[in-house]
Amino acid sequence: MSKVSIIGAHNTKFGNFVKRNRETGEVTDACSLYDLLLEAGRGALTDAGLEAKDVDGVWVGSCAPGLFANQEHLAAFATEIDPVGLRFKPMTRCEDACASGSAAIYSAVYALEAGRAKTALVIGVEKMNLLDIKGVTHALATCSYWPDEGAKAMTFPALFAEYAKGYKAQYNISDSDMRRYLATVAALCYTNGLENPLAHFGKGGISDKLGLVTADAILNLPHEKNPMIADPLRLHDCSLVTDGAAALVLTLSDGAASVDKDKRVQIAGIGHANERMAMSVRPNLYELMAGKEAVRRAFLEAGITASDIDIAEVHDCFTINQLLATEALGLSRDGRAGIDYMEGRYTRGDKCAINLSGGLKAKGHPVGATGVSMHALAYKHLIGQPIGAALVGKQPEIAVTFNVGGSSVTNCVTVLKRG
Repeated sequence: MSKVSIIGAHNTKFGNFVKRNRETGEVTDACSLYDLLLEAGRGALTDAGLEAKDVDGVWVGSCAPGLFANQEHLAAFATEIDPVGLRFKPMTRCEDACASGSAAIYSAVYALEAGRAKTALVIGVEKMNLLDIKGVTHALATCSYWPDEGAKAMTFPALFAEYAKGYKAQYNISDSDMRRYLATVAALCYTNGLENPLAHFGKGGISDKLGLVTADAILNLPHEKNPMIADPLRLHDCSLVTDGAAALVLTLSDGAASVDKDKRVQIAGIGHANERMAMSVRPNLYELMAGKEAVRRAFLEAGITASDIDIAEVHDCFTINQLLATEALGLSRDGRAGIDYMEGRYTRGDKCAINLSGGLKAKGHPVGATGVSMHALAYKHLIGQPIGAALVGKQPEIAVTFNVGGSSVTNCVTVLKRG
């Protein structure tokens, strides 16, 4: 069991923070990469009741800031959170595609457990909307296996569409049932997102304006409002291109004894497993094999089973991956997740609620920030300060985050325990 606890967290608002002149194409940045990083880092320290000088190191998760915002060497900028308190402290950027945030958390955990640090600040951040759709697509495609995928115009919707096709064929699912499974997942996330004040698609957003809180509402959209992106995945099966940041303060659990126990959440188990990078060499495309291994490791270390989980934040970069992640966690039997969602499982009134934040589908997906955001919002639930939708009728004790990078290549599963 890990010896590390979370004692503070902050999540910025997620959204599209640029202004575009449609006539000239000029883009004006309304909230920069640097602004987001500073807000998240300062917010987490304040939440933990610490000063910057109390931190022994900073780890920054960011996927592709050089491509998205022309800034490599990003971790060094964290000094500006407090130039006096953080000057001369070690700072490291971690990259693992959309799992960059979780990779940064794990790197900080390892440093704490090794005795190299007693307190760590972890920040996840991404500024994606300075680029147009073509630019974003290219930047993300560099997280695929470039020779056989990105270089051959295999976008991420196309890659996850292969999982959707494989899943559909393996379990002999009809076209209409598959569409309904995916729409049900999207509707659940949109519904939860409407209560999240930090969500990209929250109150007043597109999902709210179109009333996309049921599978039927999504299925009945005209083609132009829900076009096919990569068969069978449509627009509303895809996560959002988002700007945002989140941060955590981690400390050794022994050292957290002086912190109010109601503010402490233990990182009870970690599972980090990689799949083969090229999809063409994997044994099958209907389950997250490396994801299941990451789950096994995390649950073993934490001493839990799927039945112990109260809330889960899973990586719904595409709706098919939410089905696959739900099964990898053991919450649904293989091939059964879509039916379970259609039967009303995983809502805030169920024994285990999934993506109360709205998930990547509604909260948004600033790729380097996503893993840290999952942990930050799960932490808030466990200390009784939920942001947005919350469990009905009980205080969660155990939360799980399931963050993936690439086409479910990097799989990061964390078990968090209250107190």
